[in-house]
Amino acid sequence: MALTLIIALFLSACAGNNNRQIKNETVPNSQSSPVSDLEYTKVSYSQSSKDDSGVNKKAYSDKELVKKLPGFKNGYKKVNGITLHYVEGGKGEPLFLLPGWPQTWYAYHKVMQGLAKKYHVYVVEYRGMGGSDKPASGYDKKTMASDVYALVKELGYTKVNMAGHDIGAFVAYAYAANYPQATTKLALLDVAHPSERYLGLPLVPPPGVYDTSIKDHPIYPWWFGLNSVPELSEKLLQGNGMSIYQDWLFDYLAYGNKPPMTKEVKEVYYAAYSNAEAIRASNEWYKTFRQDIEDLKTYPKLSMPVLGIGGFNSTFNNLDAHLRQYASDVKSVKLDGAGHWIAEQKPQETIKMFMEFFR
Repeated sequence: MALTLIIALFLSACAGNNNRQIKNETVPNSQSSPVSDLEYTKVSYSQSSKDDSGVNKKAYSDKELVKKLPGFKNGYKKVNGITLHYVEGGKGEPLFLLPGWPQTWYAYHKVMQGLAKKYHVYVVEYRGMGGSDKPASGYDKKTMASDVYALVKELGYTKVNMAGHDIGAFVAYAYAANYPQATTKLALLDVAHPSERYLGLPLVPPPGVYDTSIKDHPIYPWWFGLNSVPELSEKLLQGNGMSIYQDWLFDYLAYGNKPPMTKEVKEVYYAAYSNAEAIRASNEWYKTFRQDIEDLKTYPKLSMPVLGIGGFNSTFNNLDAHLRQYASDVKSVKLDGAGHWIAEQKPQETIKMFMEFFR
């Protein structure tokens, strides 16, 4: 029972009532026509030099991938005793983007160049992800946010715009809550932050309800359990097993079960999580949810402008309910057809909403 409580934290369906007004919007698929100034990035990939696992790890290294995004470069800074990797490009006000699991900085590759027309974009791989260090501890979101804050200062900024998706949204939220003086605006993609409101929903559906033929189907995240069991998934999934796991997630969490990633883009993520240490570090993000809940109790209500973008109905409702309770200046948007992988499934709309919100 205790494990079930710990791993069910993402999933609140409870919408607390309050007296604050919140602006909700739905962006339908009919509004997805191209906007030339906001064109998203399309890249090609090399198919040569694959290793025994079938993944061209050299082609999918950060050094090679950043070449596909002219104007961007890799960066590394040592903060709080660890080295963080980030990719930066563009000019203007700083905009920090934090990706989620099981992805890397490349989750934003379709929107980075569009956003760089107006902002100096930093996509940060936080503690445990990709090219950043993977220490034994420090995976509660408050500590991870302190890493990002130290990086912000190391880069010479006192206040930045912050956005995050999935686990990255947890870290972005913790950053804004702990360093409001260093946060201009905050955007959260599909989730917010673990809280006690997230307890109680099942990880598996009742009989006859598990129907993925419904494009906007409810989400039952059984994988939270596997990711929370010490050492198990590292042993089960390293190598090809993790790519099978990722493939299932990419399909299940995509609108209409049609993931927005090409085979080559998926292989970027396969390569990043193909070894036991990468899997172990990413699992630590889930094992600390109980501490994250306790930390949330100490946070003030968010006062800066907050944009919440949800893909599925269920995740949007959870995100919206959380923001109603824990923030005071909020715009919530349901982006139809987006699913969980918002920046990849709806890149043009993501660029447009970010441009309008962060201006």
